Formats: sequence, C-alpha cells, structure tokens
Amino acid sequence: MQNMELKAETIRVVGPCDTWAFPLKMKERHPLEYVRQFPHLRCRNNTLSSLLRVRSEATAAIHSFFKESGYVHIHTPIITSNDCEGAGELFQIETLNEAKEPAEKNHFFDVPAFLTVSGQLHLEVMAGAFTHVFTFGPTFRAENSQSRRHLAEFYMVEAELSFTESLQDIMQVMEDLFKTATSTVLSKCPHDVELFHKYIAPAQKGRLEQMLKKRFVTITYSEAVEILKQASQAFTFKPEWGCDLQTEHEKYLVKHCGEVPLFVINYPYDLKPFYMRDNEDGPQHTVAAVDLLVPGIGELCGGSLREERLPFIESRLQRLGLADAYQWYLDLRKFGSVPHGGFGMGFERYLQYILGVDNIKDVIPFPRFSHSCLL
Repeated sequence: MQNMELKAETIRVVGPCDTWAFPLKMKERHPLEYVRQFPHLRCRNNTLSSLLRVRSEATAAIHSFFKESGYVHIHTPIITSNDCEGAGELFQIETLNEAKEPAEKNHFFDVPAFLTVSGQLHLEVMAGAFTHVFTFGPTFRAENSQSRRHLAEFYMVEAELSFTESLQDIMQVMEDLFKTATSTVLSKCPHDVELFHKYIAPAQKGRLEQMLKKRFVTITYSEAVEILKQASQAFTFKPEWGCDLQTEHEKYLVKHCGEVPLFVINYPYDLKPFYMRDNEDGPQHTVAAVDLLVPGIGELCGGSLREERLPFIESRLQRLGLADAYQWYLDLRKFGSVPHGGFGMGFERYLQYILGVDNIKDVIPFPRFSHSCLL
C-alpha cells in the first residue's frame, strides 16, 4: 500500500529499459533461485534490495555493539601464511608467472601465501596490546560444496577478549551481540524485515521475538551425544563420542531443547584446533570450546578459551609438527600472556536466521561458491 499518489504533469525517461527483455518483471514475485542468475541486476529486485538494507543495518549494529563495549576494531589481513582452522581448505595465492613456471618455486612473498580462513590468530596478536579487539571482514574456504549452507567467500565477525578464564564470559558476549544486533535491525528497518517474514518465512517473526526474551540454553558435548543416542530419529551419521556433530545432529539438539539458541560446550580434545585450552579432565579429554547452534541453521558461532600456558601449547604444536611454523605464536606466550578467549560468527548465517532465508547464497550481494564466480 502506497502512502501517496503522484499526479505527474510531465514524465522524462532518463534511462530507457526494454521491459520485454528485462528479466525481472514488474508485479511478479520471482523465486530467489531465479533472481540469483542475474547478479548484475538482482539488487533491483525488491527482495534483494530489502536484504541489502538489512545487511547494511546489521553491519552498523555489530560495529556499534563492539564500539560501545570498548573493543578496538582491527583490520586483519586477507593474505596470510597461516592456516587457522588446520583444515587445509585454502585458496593459495600465486602470480601468473608462478602459475606458468611452478618448477622455480619462487614465491612472491618468499613463503606460500593463502586467502585467510579466519582473522583469529592475528586478533590474538592484538589482544596482547589491547584488552578487547574485534574484526569484521571477508574470509575464504576452498570447500567443494554447493550446499545451501556454504560459500567460498563470506564475512566473519570475530572477537578476542583478554583477562578471561571463563567460557561463560565468551558465551555472554555471543548472546549479547546476537540479541543487541537483532533488536537494532528489527527496530531500524521493520518494513524490510517484514517483507521476508511475510513472504519468505511467515513464522520467523514470532520465533525471533520469543528468542529475544529467553536465555540461551547450555549443554555439554557429552550431554549432546547422549541426547542424540536416545533420540527416536534415525540419523545419517551415527552419533558417537569423539565424532563431530553434523548439521542433522545440531538441528535435532536445538529442537530437543525448545527451539531456542543452544550453546554446546567442552568438545573432545582431538576434535578441535591446537589453540583451544586443555580442560585437563578425564577420562574423556576435552577443551574449553563452545559452539552456538540456532534453529533451522545449526552452527552460527564457534569459540573457545585459548591455551595461554606455554608448556601446553608448545607440547601440542610439537606433536602436530607445527612448532617451527608457529614459533611466533609461541612467542606470544613466551613474552607475557594472559588468559584470553574469543569467537567468530558467520555473518551470512546470522542473516539467514533472522530473515528466515533458506539458502546462504541469497543473503550476500555476489555469492561465490564451487563452480560459480559470476562477475
């Protein structure tokens, strides 16, 4: 419904358009899959233009949250020599000459360089100088997947907190960030959000309002595995202690716990990267790690306390054969460290959740994924 009608005396066409050839038709609600074929034109579609306004407002809300909480914004590098996740799903950078003559082994940077998978390790460097730091920028995963949940290029919100020995501190920042940013988006662009809640995900508005009123639930990884083992539902991947939780497991756990965001804490030691703090427990050895699971999406945030004790991190890196490559990381502990921790949140998954969008490719202006790099 329009607020006003225009009575035009003259009309001047500034940029003519062949409406028959133009792929986005007036008064026609095109499926998001169809619009995705036209990355150079889809921002003119009302759904995508609303999405981009919400994205802009959410970006501002996240920056505002950290600024008001006393965090220093750090521009972490996109080009790096580190593999933060240890998964090996990296895009390696080469010049055209290097690609043509690989036998020479002459790297532009003198060492192999990659597109970053996370700004966390660089944030840890900065956490030694500033108490609270955060970054918000593009990250890259060479994961050969075209699923609704994965992109090759996406944005991550990452934060690092010094002087914390409690996983609860990290979880509180996650929850506060989520609720504050969401409340701001709902209040600043209600009409754009309403378009999604009316036409894309009709029940999402009520779920979001309830979520903002409730405390997030917390269970341990061991409790999660027991819940899954006792489930009447048959899973494609059998739940076992020591195995990673799959998306089907995450969604079941959220549903089991009342369809509210769910923290799962204390994961198996051998399941997580080297930098996570050893809980020194037994017989099931765990680290102080946490994942935040949300309805319909699964994992939204991942974080941990970092291993600040030099003997512990040194021993683990030596066992993994990484001590030489991460000597600088050991220096951070050697030359004065403090207990600290942090987390990362996938920005596109966050937008998926609050708007109820099924496919992650529809919440980013120019999606990049396996076998697709249009524009």
